[in-house]
Amino acid sequence: MDIDFSPEDLAFRDEVRAFIDEAFDDDMRARAAQSKTGGIGCVAQIRWFKRLGARGWMAPDWPVEYGGTGWTQAQKFIFDMEMALAGAPTTSNMGTKMCAPVIMAFGTPEQKAQHLPKILSADVWWCQGYSEPGSGSDLASLALKAELDGDHYVLNGSKIWTTYAQYADWMFCLVRTDAKGKKQEGISFLLLDMKTPGVVVRPLPTLDGPADGTQEVNQVYFEDVRVPVANRIGEDGQGWTYAKYLLQFERGGVYAPGLTHQLNRVKHFARLERDGEDRAMIASPDFRRKLADMEIRIETLNATELKVFAGRAAGVAMGPVSSMLKLEGSQTQQAVTELALEAVGAYSAPFVQDTFAGLTGEVNVPRAGPDYAATVAPMYFNFRKTSIYAGSNEIQHNIMAKMILGI
Repeated sequence: MDIDFSPEDLAFRDEVRAFIDEAFDDDMRARAAQSKTGGIGCVAQIRWFKRLGARGWMAPDWPVEYGGTGWTQAQKFIFDMEMALAGAPTTSNMGTKMCAPVIMAFGTPEQKAQHLPKILSADVWWCQGYSEPGSGSDLASLALKAELDGDHYVLNGSKIWTTYAQYADWMFCLVRTDAKGKKQEGISFLLLDMKTPGVVVRPLPTLDGPADGTQEVNQVYFEDVRVPVANRIGEDGQGWTYAKYLLQFERGGVYAPGLTHQLNRVKHFARLERDGEDRAMIASPDFRRKLADMEIRIETLNATELKVFAGRAAGVAMGPVSSMLKLEGSQTQQAVTELALEAVGAYSAPFVQDTFAGLTGEVNVPRAGPDYAATVAPMYFNFRKTSIYAGSNEIQHNIMAKMILGI
């Protein structure tokens, strides 16, 4: 892939920067600065999606016929990088980047007409119903029962670690429609209205705390929940095929732009914080070496992603390469948060003020250290999960060994 930017690409970069300057308002920036995940809360996130949608930029990876931008790979790279460098969230990975590709590939015309426009307009928030208690990396062992009753499935069981389920209007969900045969068989893929009677969402508190004022993960319970058969994607019992297709998009995401932004934050911290010899951390030879090693690692990942996504533009399926990107991307995410923790040191111990005050039962407790340190520890703890979700890194090693090395 030729990654030299043309004059047209540079003009597009300026256009994206101008849009961000205008549309990414002060409230959104303040929320992003105090976020442990990069999210800015449901209301602000939807406001951001609406602004992207009004510009026609909500779904850069979608085909043009469904509302995509028709951008080149260079333009997509520029868009992702500029969004990341500004600290701006791009688009919801649940609706636009995960569920929509499955609907496009395997959905009926009616399902496409019902769901794709509302995903594109940000009128519907989606969550993912995959993992269950006892069925995480071994996802094929899922047991959420869906029994056929006329023209409906009746669901009983639960899903766990369901990100932002408390906001979701719809869920794309894997269910067990047949317990016979191999565990990968008998799984079906359903689209589920979260307002259906019998659906209960309960929060799961996590170690990092709600540092940005949000509850992130939940457990969702289903008690005699009736889902129309018309909401099934594709054929009954073929959900594992559709799930694997979706996981290519979840695992094979773009990591390098966000990592570049995170590393820039670490450099900023290191210019302000002092080391044991009372000099700026960034002047410490040992810390500078770590920064250089991390920058090389991120640039290498960036070059690999450009090559992979150029292949996608030419019609090459990602296959096991998505596992490679997920593996290296998640490990690098964790490494950057560790470097941030080292740069800030003891000031990372208190979380943001509201969380800290909530833990002590007091109000307006002044926090020790600078405001920029408030999210360092929450981010560090939150990113421990990246080597587990979307299939643990051990699973990714197994996939690559089997599909690439033939082991």
